[in-house]
Amino acid sequence: MPLKNAKPVIELIDVCKIYPSGPKDLFYALKNINLTLKEGEFVSIIGKSGSGKSSMMNILGCLDPVKVGTYLFSGENVSTFQDFELSELRSQQIGFIFQSYNLLDKYSLLENVALPLSYNNIGRKERFKIAAEYLKVVGLEDRMNHKPGDVSGGQRQRAAIARALVNKPRIILADEPTGNLDSNTELEILSLLKDLHLKYNTTIIIVTHDEAVALYADRIVTLFDGLVYADVDFTKVEAELEVENPKAAVKPDLENKEEPKE
Repeated sequence: MPLKNAKPVIELIDVCKIYPSGPKDLFYALKNINLTLKEGEFVSIIGKSGSGKSSMMNILGCLDPVKVGTYLFSGENVSTFQDFELSELRSQQIGFIFQSYNLLDKYSLLENVALPLSYNNIGRKERFKIAAEYLKVVGLEDRMNHKPGDVSGGQRQRAAIARALVNKPRIILADEPTGNLDSNTELEILSLLKDLHLKYNTTIIIVTHDEAVALYADRIVTLFDGLVYADVDFTKVEAELEVENPKAAVKPDLENKEEPKE
């Protein structure tokens, strides 16, 4: 949950993503997107295939440059950045979590987590010390020297989360982070993300097509045909309902859901 006076960390202003479609036609993957995300928010961006969520993720993660509209990151206009400036921003300010983990098989989990630190001129001994601390945070203190192929999918994703956190980024961007996991492990990873959000107050953005996954966030932004179709901040809704009815429930408790009685 963002602090009361939290500042915007991401501001998209009239952002479009346009691809050529044929010799003369253009395809608008994103259409005049206006979106503000504040420090400490936990947000899901949800949409079906073709909704524009992949284009949105690439824009938010500075993987694609903004050519139409304006993108402000912590107040700085990154729409004007060159490729090397976007690369530097990604390495220092954004932590990525991918569906397929993107760990290097030949390296141990410790080496994988330490790798992003090597781009920030941190010595080997200090890199491994920091990486070990974050592996402990995600519950992998007894798997540090294992390689990705020797641990489970859930443990690989925990290592990927540690890697995303290791540079203390302003935002964590998670692309279908539970897409390759079974339902029980999915709950573990989502619960871990919630715990880490509370611990570090880092802005977390989950991009997903799964409504159950999206419900773990405090705010859900729904995309449809390249447009923001809906934007619901449950923290505001719950605060308003709390005034009217202290017992009102807004979001289902997915972790403690009881089976219906016959």
